[in-house]
Amino acid sequence: MLSSASGSLLDDEELVLTLQSSKLTANEVSSQLEVSEQTEKKIDAAREGYRPCAYRASLLYFLLSDLARVDPMYQFSLDAYVVLFNISLDKANKSDDLQDRLRNLNDYHTFFVYRSTCRALFEEHKLLFSFQICAKIMQGYKKMNQQEYDFFLRGGQVFDKSQQPANPCADWISETAWDHISELDKLPNFRNIMSSFESSARDWREWYRHAEPETSAARLPGEWENRCSEMQRLIIVRCLRPDRIVFATTSFIVNNLGAKFTEPPVLDLSSVLADSIATSPLIFVLTPGVDPTNQLLQLAETQGVTFNTIALGQGQAPHALRLIDNGVKEGHWVLLANCHLMMSWLGELDKLIETLHTRSPHPSFRLWLSSSPHPKFPIGILQRGIKMTTEPPKGLKANMTRLMNNMSESKFEACGKPAKYKKLLYAMCWFHSVLVDRRKFGNLGWNIPYDFNDSDFEVSELCLRLYLDEYEETPWDALKYLVAEINYGGRVTDDLDRRLMNVYMAQFFCDDTLNVPSQKLSSLSNYVVPEEGPLSSFREVCVGLPQNDRPEAFGQHPNADIASQIAAGTTMLEVIVSLQPRTADGTGLSPEDKVYALAEDLLGLVPEPVDIYAKAGEGDGSALHTVLIQELQRYNALLGTIRLSLAALRKGIKGLVVMTSELDAVFQKLLLGLVPPAWLSAYPSLKPLASWSRDLIQRWQQLLDWCDKGVPKVFWLAGFTYPTGFLTALMQTSARNNSVSIDALGWEFPIIASDEDEINSKPKEGAYIKGLYLEGAGWNPEGACLCEPEPMELIYHMPIIHFKPVEAKKSKGKGTYPCPLYLYPLRTGSRERPSFMLMIELKAGAVEAEAWVKRGTALLLALAE
Repeated sequence: MLSSASGSLLDDEELVLTLQSSKLTANEVSSQLEVSEQTEKKIDAAREGYRPCAYRASLLYFLLSDLARVDPMYQFSLDAYVVLFNISLDKANKSDDLQDRLRNLNDYHTFFVYRSTCRALFEEHKLLFSFQICAKIMQGYKKMNQQEYDFFLRGGQVFDKSQQPANPCADWISETAWDHISELDKLPNFRNIMSSFESSARDWREWYRHAEPETSAARLPGEWENRCSEMQRLIIVRCLRPDRIVFATTSFIVNNLGAKFTEPPVLDLSSVLADSIATSPLIFVLTPGVDPTNQLLQLAETQGVTFNTIALGQGQAPHALRLIDNGVKEGHWVLLANCHLMMSWLGELDKLIETLHTRSPHPSFRLWLSSSPHPKFPIGILQRGIKMTTEPPKGLKANMTRLMNNMSESKFEACGKPAKYKKLLYAMCWFHSVLVDRRKFGNLGWNIPYDFNDSDFEVSELCLRLYLDEYEETPWDALKYLVAEINYGGRVTDDLDRRLMNVYMAQFFCDDTLNVPSQKLSSLSNYVVPEEGPLSSFREVCVGLPQNDRPEAFGQHPNADIASQIAAGTTMLEVIVSLQPRTADGTGLSPEDKVYALAEDLLGLVPEPVDIYAKAGEGDGSALHTVLIQELQRYNALLGTIRLSLAALRKGIKGLVVMTSELDAVFQKLLLGLVPPAWLSAYPSLKPLASWSRDLIQRWQQLLDWCDKGVPKVFWLAGFTYPTGFLTALMQTSARNNSVSIDALGWEFPIIASDEDEINSKPKEGAYIKGLYLEGAGWNPEGACLCEPEPMELIYHMPIIHFKPVEAKKSKGKGTYPCPLYLYPLRTGSRERPSFMLMIELKAGAVEAEAWVKRGTALLLALAE
């Protein structure tokens, strides 16, 4: 208007009015801007007040995203997490006081995430998740010393023992535990803890022997009781009593987060259904022996919904799509079972689920999926869906009760010989439950963990009923063979596992089971075969069984529980370590700095390869000299590989060469204190890096001593990359000396009572062997026989054994136990290198050999520590 105005501006009334209006508008805008700036500041202040809540929420989300590295089925999307957070905002207790509101929000959301996530986790990972939540929260509040936390996770490793003080309590503190303690002494808050074991040895031993050392009832010696925080106490338990790691961790969570974080909710399908919507799939992550179909069928009946199921497999895709289309329109439920068997089609299913919302499905429609864990399962399906893990019941009572509850009255009364049938049926239920639950003992349970399921039991029960009706006399041999060798034995691929199964079968299926009143099924009085009666009485017996199973119920020693607890605690810590970010630790050293220094130390420790023929000479052409040459060649190649990779790794860290995937794999393993896979090509091992490197040097030294000093008087069998080759050479030497066929020779294993330094000469036949370990039994040196182990003594060092080639015997001596010898604790070994070597005859002592079979008693050349 100003540009088009003519004449005097003051005479233009319209222009003056417009300018006045513009001025008023400008003033209003200016005042509104001031108000908005003030409002923005208030909003920012209010938002900043909720920052602790945002921090907690982000912490929990990244914990969830890390779980995918634990199991590929643990996938959680940000969208789904935002929904959880919004629910927490709505349901957390309201308060006008900001601090109360924040506390209510954080408490509610933390537990809500824990409760919602637990239904998607396997049992073994629920405590791990709780501890991760607890640790991260405490770190956020600066309540946890990072250096001490790292030590709790990783422990201490000693590469060079020459500077390590002597163990003052070697009779009860293991070498590994003393390594932990000597490294722990270097932390500021644990100064002089090593010397306290010398000055307060009796008090430390008393604490060590306590049944629950993690509790306040077990007082630490001297000043350490008042000096140690809860985390520091946890570290001491980790060092000396690894079997109590899980219990100590649980106690730590209870004291810092609350007991509810150690009590995961039981899976309730009704509540899961209430949380679900028609466009999101509901996914069962299966474990062997579990089928959720019946549970879903019952739930569908209570909801009044049509339930359709199809087991996926080749050619089933069109049928599955038809069921889904009908379900979307009609509001039916559809279960696609065993999705892992059709991985190639799941990509199409993923796209279908992604577009479900565009088809406006019936509100009652639900798509249920079941699958075993699979690394290639579509992430999109997992992130959109509600995941639930299903696991079989654990414990003898739970399995016995389930089997008896599944038995119908008509089937229970169908056999023509009810007195025999009912007792043997109960014995078979016990047999099945023992086989299933032995897995918890790890290597002492089964060499290979088998997935026995209800179909094995049902077929065996049918055989039992048919054979009892068919024959007047109980056909024991036929029943034992059908059940132990065919129905259950068809799954068993290890000969020694088959031996164990036959021992159980012979104990439970015998005349005593039928003729002896209340025949005991184990050494414990709680477990007996009930007398004949109705099905309800048998079910009552199962309900009355002890809730907690003692190892003796399986024929095991109480130490077997300790071994399984150590394995559970160690596995949990290893998983948590694998989840730790690659950042500087409590000492301020970056991962690159730590690995570079470690590589430098290892290069100083690992010997250089030697000129084999200059060192070993031409030799006499004997089988033993051939073994020496072959061993030197293998170790030379290993030492060369180690030194080459360490040198390249140091250059890679400095940026002088490209960090290849192989070098990165070495870096990751060294950072975790583990042995890189490329270094395990010569011989298998489960040892951590420090003890493995010391073990390597001792192996190499044995070969050098053989070259320099001649054939050793006593051999360390574990020092060979191929111990079976050495034993074959001994056999060949004996066969040549005695002019007999090698096939005509066997082994005898006399126990040598003398120490190594008391042996002055080599044996005429075979060799003296040292360094074997006995697992699953104790050793009586006076009687040279197996005996009950002392409490908490899991491994016994065997005396020197004479491996003596003799003319093969057709029958084994009475009162002996054929004890398997394994290369290392993983008794299955690998496809390339089986762990089993040979059977060694040991005197069984005061019990029958079958007792040691049930104990899983074995000899090992090497340990995992």
